[in-house]
Amino acid sequence: MQKVDIKNVQEIVNVQRPLLDALNAEIAQVVVGNAEVINCIVIAMLCNGHVLLEGVPGVAKTTIIKTFAQALGLNFKRIQFTPDLLPADLIGTLIYNPQTHEFETKQGPIFSNLVLADEINRAPAKVQSALLEAMQEQQVTIGSSTYELDKPFFVFATQNPIEQEGTYNLPEAQIDRFMFKVLVDYPSKEDEKEIILKNVTSPLVKHVIDQSTILDLQQTIKKIYVDSNIVDYIVNIIFATRLPEGSNNKALRTYLQYGVSPRGSIALHHAAQAQAFLSGRSFVTPDDVKAIAHATLRHRIALSYEAEADNVTADEIISTLLRSVPTP
Repeated sequence: MQKVDIKNVQEIVNVQRPLLDALNAEIAQVVVGNAEVINCIVIAMLCNGHVLLEGVPGVAKTTIIKTFAQALGLNFKRIQFTPDLLPADLIGTLIYNPQTHEFETKQGPIFSNLVLADEINRAPAKVQSALLEAMQEQQVTIGSSTYELDKPFFVFATQNPIEQEGTYNLPEAQIDRFMFKVLVDYPSKEDEKEIILKNVTSPLVKHVIDQSTILDLQQTIKKIYVDSNIVDYIVNIIFATRLPEGSNNKALRTYLQYGVSPRGSIALHHAAQAQAFLSGRSFVTPDDVKAIAHATLRHRIALSYEAEADNVTADEIISTLLRSVPTP
């Protein structure tokens, strides 16, 4: 029975997979390089997940997200996070109407398909926390009323490195709601030349995938087969972050402070399904898990003071983790 299911899903994958080639080609007209960043954003779209992009100013974080929204034809809102921003500026508020003597709801920019929280770490925690309900439950509460958000709904946030002046640490509860944390680095010399040449003109980004297609793709991802051995592999990776003292690896015992939440294991499972889809398969392999592990886990593990003193990064720990956990 399972073989028949896999065969049917494979037929769907063969039909839908080329749509993403068209999406990538459209994005590539504006965005140069950043293949891993684009891959993570596409996977987040397939999984209905949120993405946090971190990088120094000027590396096209905002451009990538705006181009992605244009190619998908989504209702798009950009919110510039500043120290004086209020929660009501995001989700909306109640306004008294003197003519009707009643309070009316004024919806905020969160009521959109794709919300760009630009420089999210420049606003204090009370503003960042206003996104929690929207990101997890895809609804917001204004006064005593709860409003469902449109589907699909994504929050793509950008931030500069924490050590830069005038920034705040994101609350742990919010960080965990981002499916991926993606690091946007400087381009290569070849890409830099192409960026300079493309900056002369402004290519028009066409709408290549509509909202109903996105929802169909998301349903297909859920059907990608994940063997029980792969599920065990994911669980073993997660538990290795929670119980480093039981590891034979000294680096894990020394540098890991606390590990990944169940939300992280669900994200890794779902992301591996999307990675398999992008590879044109209807089933997940261990390589799919490894390919997406860094982006899924790097913001969910906390490093010890020893790690900071030794300049050990989260990515280095995750690489050590993947080498130490047996692959099925």
